[in-house]
Amino acid sequence: MTLALKLPVGIEDFQEIRRLGFYYVDKTMLIEQLLAKWGKVNLFTRPRRFGKSLNMSMLRYFFDIETDKTLFDGLYISQNKQLCEEYMGKFPVIFLSLKGVDGLTFSEARFCLAELIESEARRFKFLMHSDNLDADDKAMYRDLLSLHGADVAAISLRFALKKLSELLYKHYGQKTLILIDEYDVPLDKAFQHGYYREMVALIRGLFGETLKTNEFIQFAVLTGCLRVSKESIFTGLNNFKVLSITDARFDEQFGFTDAEVQQLLHVYNLEEHLAETKEWYDGYRFGEVDVYCPWDVINHVDRLLGQPDAEPQAYWINTSGNELVKRFINKANKTTRDEIERLVSGESIEKHVRLELTYDEIDNGIDNLWSVLFTTGYLTQAGMTAQGAYKLVIPNREIREVYKLQIQEWFKDAVLSNTEQLTACWSAFKAGDAEVIEKYLNNMLSNSISVFDLKAAEKENVYHTFLVGLLAGNSGWLVKSNVEAGEGFADIIVETEDADAGMILELKYAREAAGLAKACEKALAQIKERRYAEYLKNEGRNQMLFYGIAFYKKRCRVVVEKL
Repeated sequence: MTLALKLPVGIEDFQEIRRLGFYYVDKTMLIEQLLAKWGKVNLFTRPRRFGKSLNMSMLRYFFDIETDKTLFDGLYISQNKQLCEEYMGKFPVIFLSLKGVDGLTFSEARFCLAELIESEARRFKFLMHSDNLDADDKAMYRDLLSLHGADVAAISLRFALKKLSELLYKHYGQKTLILIDEYDVPLDKAFQHGYYREMVALIRGLFGETLKTNEFIQFAVLTGCLRVSKESIFTGLNNFKVLSITDARFDEQFGFTDAEVQQLLHVYNLEEHLAETKEWYDGYRFGEVDVYCPWDVINHVDRLLGQPDAEPQAYWINTSGNELVKRFINKANKTTRDEIERLVSGESIEKHVRLELTYDEIDNGIDNLWSVLFTTGYLTQAGMTAQGAYKLVIPNREIREVYKLQIQEWFKDAVLSNTEQLTACWSAFKAGDAEVIEKYLNNMLSNSISVFDLKAAEKENVYHTFLVGLLAGNSGWLVKSNVEAGEGFADIIVETEDADAGMILELKYAREAAGLAKACEKALAQIKERRYAEYLKNEGRNQMLFYGIAFYKKRCRVVVEKL
C-alpha cells in the first residue's frame, strides 16, 4: 500500500474501487463464509453505512459469469484456489438495489420498481438472440423490457424476477444468483407516505415468487436495515436464513474491526488519530465483535489528509435525517426520559428487544422504538442479562451528539410551546422576582429530558444554552452571550425594551445541591468584581438587575440584586 491510493468516499461499486486503485478493506472472507454456511435465502440486517452495498457489489463481481477475475488478485479469497475454481465467474447474477424505490403514491413507487427491474433485464439483451431460447421465451423477455408502462399490472412485477432467472438458466444452463440490496427501503418509504399495505402486498408477491417457488436460483442474498416480520413479506419461506446484528456468523464482515482501522491509519501515517477515531466512530457490537462505522472512518481519514488538524465530525448522522430519535424522544414518558438521561451519561439500560417488526408496529409502543433504535445503530448492546435482556448503550460520541441535539430541540420546543408560563417567566426576570423564576426553571428541569449530567467542562455550557434560548424567545429583548464586559466576559447580558434597563446573568454549576446558594453568591460577586455593569452603563442603561443562577442536575437556585 502507498499513499497514492485514493480513499473511496461514497463509492459502493467493487469493480470501480479495484480498477481505479482505491483503498479497499478486504471483506472477501464473506464469500468463503457464505458458501461454507450455506443458505438458500440469506438476509443480512445491518445499520446504514456499514458496507452492505459494497459487499453486495463484491459478491456480484465474484460470482458473475461475465466477471473480470483479476479484480480479486491479492485479496483473501484468491488464496482459496479450489473455491475460486469452483465458484468464481460461474453464475448469471441478477443484482438490484431497492434504495431508489420511492414515491408519494403507490403508483409512483410501483413505477420505480418496474423501471428498476426492467433496467436490470436490459443488461441481458443477448437473450433476444440466444439459440437456447425459443420464440415464447424471447416474447417473455420482451415483456420484461416494458414493465414500466403506464398500465403495468402488479401481476407482471410479481413474476418478473422469476421469469428473468428462468431465461438466464435456459441460456447458460446454470442456476442464477439473486442479490437484492436495501430490500426494506420501499417499505420504509411506503410507511412514511401512507401506502404501506399496498407495498407489502407487492413485495410479498415479488419475493414469494422469486425466492420461495423458484427452481432456477442457486441462492439469494438480501440486505437491509430492519428485519421485517416474516409474516409480513416472507410468508412460507422455510429456506430463509436471517443474519442480524446479534448473530456471531459473519460478524466481522460488516463494519471495520479495530485491526482494520489501525492498518488504515498506519497506511496514511495517521496513527496518532486512533484514540479520537475510536471515541467517535467505534463501539458497535455485531455478534461477538466490536466494529467501527466504515463511512465515518473513511470520511474522517480523507478529511485529515487535507486538513491534518481537523476535528472529528458527525458523518454518519448527517447522511440522512434522525427522525427516528426525534420520534422516540417525543414519545418518551417520565420513565423513558430517565432512561435516556442514563444512556447519554454513558450508562446502560436493560431491555428485551424484538428483532422482527412490521413498520406499522413501530409506533405501537415505546418498547418497539427501543428495538428499532437497536437494530438501526442508534443503540448497541454491551452483553445480555441472565433473563435474556440486552444491555443497551449509545455506541460512541457521534451518536451521543444525536441524542443531545434532539433532546435540546425537544426541550426548547417544550419551553416555547407553553406561552403563558414563558411570558410569566419573562415578566419575573424583568421585575427581579427570583422566587417565580426559580420555581419556573425547577419545574422545566424536573419535567425534561436533560443532558446535564455530562463531563464537568460541558455542564455550564448546556445550562447556558438553555437560558439563552429561553430569554431570546422574547422578541423585544436583545440577548447577548459571553460578552466582553469590564474586566472579563459576562455569561449573558440582556437589553430589554426599556432603554434604561438591563440584566446581567452569571451562571455556576454546584458540585452538590447543598452548594447552590453559595454558588449564587459567587456568581454575584464575580459580576461586581469584574465590573460587568460597565457594558450596560456604556449603553446608557443604569437600571440593572444582577442574577446569580446556580444549577445542580435538575435543581436550580436564583438570587437577584438590583443596582
